[in-house]
Amino acid sequence: MQPTPLTDTAALTRHRRRALAMAEPATFLHDDFIAEVQERLIEVNRAFKSPAIVTGFPEFWRDVFPDAVIVPDEEVLALKGGAHDLVIHAMALHWANDPVGQLIQSRRALVPDGLFLAGMLGGQTLNELRTCLAEAEAALTGGLSPRVLPMAEIRDLGGLLQRAGFSLPVADTFTRTVLYRDMGHLMQDLRAMGETSALTARPRKPTSRRLFAKAAAVYAETFGAENARIRASFETIFLTGWAPHDSQQKPLKPGSAVQRLSEALKTPEIPLSATKRIG
Repeated sequence: MQPTPLTDTAALTRHRRRALAMAEPATFLHDDFIAEVQERLIEVNRAFKSPAIVTGFPEFWRDVFPDAVIVPDEEVLALKGGAHDLVIHAMALHWANDPVGQLIQSRRALVPDGLFLAGMLGGQTLNELRTCLAEAEAALTGGLSPRVLPMAEIRDLGGLLQRAGFSLPVADTFTRTVLYRDMGHLMQDLRAMGETSALTARPRKPTSRRLFAKAAAVYAETFGAENARIRASFETIFLTGWAPHDSQQKPLKPGSAVQRLSEALKTPEIPLSATKRIG
């Protein structure tokens, strides 16, 4: 029996289309990630001739990478194996039902020594909203419903890159704090991002006004900021990895060091036998 998928992909597609149809879609998270990608590619100092981009918002990327192959973030990526020297997974991995599968497919699409870059929302994203909705629902109904997408923590993602077969994996993070008039303003912005809940297990009935009002009051009291506004956190996790190649640096084998650590640190070395056993 197949497990129930975390994400309702049909709902996610509807939400993205609704965001793109708005007069002013909220693109600042994509703008941040595009700027970060451009900066990191400058640091790499390599000309990439066959890039590919995985995204639910191709319109945001065509102007930046006009020669790239752009494919949707479907469960089976429309990428040819070994065809690209750069794969960018653009702000969609947090919705993946099989994130490891997405990473493995991205690695297989790379030529040897090809570069993989990904940006995704991390576990600290919307922690304020999550807290307030949970407190309000528990107070009014005595229970909790899945309303905000659970997201990965950075400590787990480096391991996922290794499981997917990437060399030199790196995961780092940046948190942007945004100020809103109130919780309703935040929810409007989430719709304009295409990031409202597409959980398969989400409540199918509209949230009651009473619960929404209670959560908004808790939000204003607990996470209020200057000028009578509230704050919301958006954590973006950046993933970097390389398709394996013989030219890449390899970790040294244990015991192969030519200098003792105590000499490098200029501290006395204490033999293990001279230490007391604890426990």
